[in-house]
Amino acid sequence: MDLPDYAIEAKGLVKTYAATKTTPEMRALRGVDLAIPRGSIFGLLGPNGAGKSTFINILAGLCKKTSGTVSIWGRDIDERPRDARAAIGVVPQEIAADPFFTPRESLEVAAGMYAVPPSERRTMELLTALGLGDKANAYVRQLSGGMKRRLMVAKAMVHNPPVLILDEPTAGVDVELRRQLWNYVLELNRKGVTIVLTTHYLEEAQELCDQIAIINRGQVVACEPTTTLLRRMDTRKVLVTPEQPMTAAPALAGFETHLLPSGGFSVTYRTGQSSVEQVLAAIRKTGVHIKDISTEDPDLEDVFVSLTYAAPEAAEI
Repeated sequence: MDLPDYAIEAKGLVKTYAATKTTPEMRALRGVDLAIPRGSIFGLLGPNGAGKSTFINILAGLCKKTSGTVSIWGRDIDERPRDARAAIGVVPQEIAADPFFTPRESLEVAAGMYAVPPSERRTMELLTALGLGDKANAYVRQLSGGMKRRLMVAKAMVHNPPVLILDEPTAGVDVELRRQLWNYVLELNRKGVTIVLTTHYLEEAQELCDQIAIINRGQVVACEPTTTLLRRMDTRKVLVTPEQPMTAAPALAGFETHLLPSGGFSVTYRTGQSSVEQVLAAIRKTGVHIKDISTEDPDLEDVFVSLTYAAPEAAEI
């Protein structure tokens, strides 16, 4: 069987929650079209309430779509629901593990639910790979929060799925545990596993993801390679260190300025309209003596804010 071009493909995906006595009808997804390339590390970003969790829940079979089509690893979730769900492993935001089981027992139960034969189970291999080998026979309730998160990753991989969905996997995890987790995830990706990541750590997405989709109010507002997405912002910053610390940023006609905690200031300009030399000329006219300057390119946070700034505060759907 030929491998599909896309690990996950959604076309015209709509999810509407019916009105209740206390809440009006709510459309969580509004015709989402999304194609996630096989073998990629794909970022799915958006503010709270954008519809990310609804999308993931539909993939996992926990939520029924209203209309549209979705396929996972080439398997339509309506026509081949069991095959489609067998092709993904989902690591949810919430830690879901029986506190009275050991990690070994948790993985054995999970493998049994996917009908993995005992001879094909990789319980200790997975636990060891995620740094939990020495905790295999401890009770889950005795594990730290970071260890429980890694256990959730192991549970999601018991059936060796070609697609792994990580929903805020490093929330509340310290730097060292985060590094260990990403080392394992990157190794999985090198072996061909497609990774879908949702995170609020935008620098994490910028560093790891080949491609990023941004969802806002139930619609995809951007879906591009990470480098292309970053080029959407045509602004740069000049960071200025004056000879003497300042208490207020100078006003420069046509430029946005902000005072920095160091006593310096930043100047934001559009690359298509101005240049660093024009910024410096404007600063010199104010009489400010410059000690040092540096420039700063936009990052994913700048792009994210520009695309989702008008989104209202809401609970995650």
